[in-house]
Amino acid sequence: MSQKMGFKSVFAIVFGGQVGSGIFMLPATLAPYGIWAVFGWLMAGLGAVLLAVVFGELCSRFPNTGGPHAYVKETFGQIPSFFVGWCYWLVSWISTSVVIVASIAYLNPFMGDISPLNSLLLEITLLVIITAINCKSVGFAGKTEFLLMMLKFVPFIIVPVLIIPDFNCANITTAADYAHLSPFKLLSAVTVLCLWGFIGLECATTPAGSVQDPAKTIPRAIILGTCAVALVYFINSIAIMGVIPGKVLAASKAPFADAVSIVAGKNISLLLSLAASIVCAGTVNAWVLTSAQASLGLAQDGLLPRFLAKKNSEDSPYVGVLICCFGTIVILALTKNESISEQVSSIINFSVMAFLMVYTICCAAFLKIMLKERKIGKLVIGVFAMAFCLLTMADASWQPILISALFFASGIFVLPFLSFRKI
Repeated sequence: MSQKMGFKSVFAIVFGGQVGSGIFMLPATLAPYGIWAVFGWLMAGLGAVLLAVVFGELCSRFPNTGGPHAYVKETFGQIPSFFVGWCYWLVSWISTSVVIVASIAYLNPFMGDISPLNSLLLEITLLVIITAINCKSVGFAGKTEFLLMMLKFVPFIIVPVLIIPDFNCANITTAADYAHLSPFKLLSAVTVLCLWGFIGLECATTPAGSVQDPAKTIPRAIILGTCAVALVYFINSIAIMGVIPGKVLAASKAPFADAVSIVAGKNISLLLSLAASIVCAGTVNAWVLTSAQASLGLAQDGLLPRFLAKKNSEDSPYVGVLICCFGTIVILALTKNESISEQVSSIINFSVMAFLMVYTICCAAFLKIMLKERKIGKLVIGVFAMAFCLLTMADASWQPILISALFFASGIFVLPFLSFRKI
């Protein structure tokens, strides 16, 4: 029986890779920007769909395991491909830690305040369970992700239905601290924040070798999945902002739960907290799968040590999965903080910049191909996608950009140990 994934599993990875902690944190973060949050979601959603088209086209031409590095290899050669793949692999499992922290944090209403050590133990337990799922087989991990995706849809459908009768446009106001900023500054700031919710739109390209008919299945799943994510984000975030006054929402630690608590009571709010934890667990599963497939593709191309290409009898790259697990545990331990928001924000800032750098290089690869093929329409899409990435990075501070650049540069120490020979 084939262990390869079909459209449903790939769509679930696209949806699950993007919809995680961001949707539960962002309404509070966006609250001070008022109506500009609406435009931020529209801009970030449009940029994400453009990038989805770019990655869909690249995958249809080069349906190879590993995702981003494979496209750079075909257009710019092995050395640029290695650095892109190296950075993408590192940041994929580092970013996984953010979602693990959020998944356990949403269980606080059931467990009460727990010590950082106990929280860390629970986070490691969740990661080990998901690691075991991914070590079984890629197909099993894909089916698990589809099941978790179906559970994800429940809160995203129920919440707007419950709270929309209490929607009040007067609650969506721009805080005084931001009112003096120019429209461009406001739009730029909210777009950067909203973009975090779409990071991971390309993750379904990494397991191409384990997908049925990847040249057709993956592009369709990426584009449709990203459109679905944009719709879910927009409806839920705006609905919550319309129910809770801006000042109150900005101070909320659990915007979804607080919004539901206002209109339906605390018991329903507790159920939503549990659903939020499940949503994040699904995202962790998607990213563990993505990280392992990224390292597998790099190893198969001779761009990482060959032992990372080892698979078990059911086609799972178990060595890559286990290394991802160990690396994520280290990050969880090193960044553990009494304040969850501080722990999360310390990782998010440089992660977004690192992903944007990878996206920009992939857009350059796309543009080179479209120029060669003289496809003007798709060339225009590529130009706008790259411009979106560059403008988003231009508004960032230098610290996260420097850290992201160091991710790329750290690959220099690995280069001498590579064979550059395809397995």
